[in-house]
Amino acid sequence: MKKLFTILSVSLFILVSCGGEKEDASTPESQLSPEAKTELLNRAKQIFGALPDVMPGSENDTPELVALGKTLYFDTRLSATGTQSCNTCHDVTNGIAGVDNKKVSPGAIDGKEGTRNSPTVLNSGFQFVQFWDGRSPDLKDQAKGPILNPVEMAMPSEKEVEKVIGAIPEYQDMFSKAFPGVKNAITYDNLAHAIAAFERKMVSKSRFDDYINGNPTALNDQELTGLKTFIDVGCITCHTGPLFGGKMYQKMGLIKPYSNDKDFGRFDVTKNEADKFIFKVSQLRNITLTAPYFHDGAAQSLDEAIKVMADINLGKQLTDKELSDIKAFLKALTDKDLEKGIAKQF
Repeated sequence: MKKLFTILSVSLFILVSCGGEKEDASTPESQLSPEAKTELLNRAKQIFGALPDVMPGSENDTPELVALGKTLYFDTRLSATGTQSCNTCHDVTNGIAGVDNKKVSPGAIDGKEGTRNSPTVLNSGFQFVQFWDGRSPDLKDQAKGPILNPVEMAMPSEKEVEKVIGAIPEYQDMFSKAFPGVKNAITYDNLAHAIAAFERKMVSKSRFDDYINGNPTALNDQELTGLKTFIDVGCITCHTGPLFGGKMYQKMGLIKPYSNDKDFGRFDVTKNEADKFIFKVSQLRNITLTAPYFHDGAAQSLDEAIKVMADINLGKQLTDKELSDIKAFLKALTDKDLEKGIAKQF
C-alpha cells in the first residue's frame, strides 16, 4: 500500500510538472511562430503586393496641372449655389480620409441628397473603375459627373461651368500655364483633367506597406493574427491586391441576400439582369476612418460591416476573437499620418 501511494505521488508530481512546463512554453494565442510569420509575409506579398508610389498616368502630370486641379478641387464656385466643392464630400483636410462620414451626401440644393455613400478619394486612381457601379473608367471621367449631377453640385451645363471659371482672372492664368500653347484652354474636359491630376497625388501609405516592403515588425502580433485570419476565413475572395479591393465587381449578398433590395448597382448601367446587386468591391485602405460603410452607408460601425460581409458573402459567423483580430489588422491599413491624427498634404 505504501509502495502504491509512492507511485501515485510520483506520477502526480510528473503530471503537474509537465503541465507547468507546457504552459510556460506555450505560444500566446495571438502570437505566431517565426516560421508562421515568414509564411504569412510570403502569402501577403502574393495576394496583395505592394502599393506603387505613384498612380497610373501621373507621370504626365506637370506641377502646373496639379496646382490647377488642387485649386479647382476646393472651389465651391463649381456648384450651382457656390456652397459645395469636390472636397465637401471627399474631404482631405483636418485629418479626414477623403470622405464626409455621412450615410449619403447632401447636395448643393437644399433637400437633395445622393443615393449612395461617398467613397474615399484616397488611392482611388489605382482602382479599375470609378463609382460603385463602375460607370466611369477613370478619374478624369469621374470628375465630370458630380459637378453636373442635379442632386450633387447641380451646375446646369458644361458651358455654364466654363463661363463661370473663364470669368475668373486667376483661372485664366492657371489654365494657360497648365495647358501651354493651347488656345481656349478653359474647357470642361481640361477642368476634369486637372482635377484628376490632383487626385492622382493622393497616394496613401500605411504600416502595412512598411510590412510588405520588408519590415516584419511594422505590424504587432494581433495585427499579424488578424491578417492571417483575414486570409483564412476568405475575405480575399473579393479584397485582394494592394488596395484590398477596387479591382473587381462582386455581388452584394453572394451567399445570402443583402437587406437593401432597392439599389440594383451595376444593373443600372448595363441593364443586364445578371448585374443586379453587383457593385465594385470597395478598397479597404483607411477603412477605420471612413464609416459608415457599404454603398448605402447602412453599416454604422466597422464591427457591423465585418460581421455582415462575413455572413452574406462568405456564409460565416465570426467568433469574437476573429472579429477583433481582423478589425485590428484593418487598422494597420490606415495612412501613417492619419493614424497619428495628422492631416495629409497633397
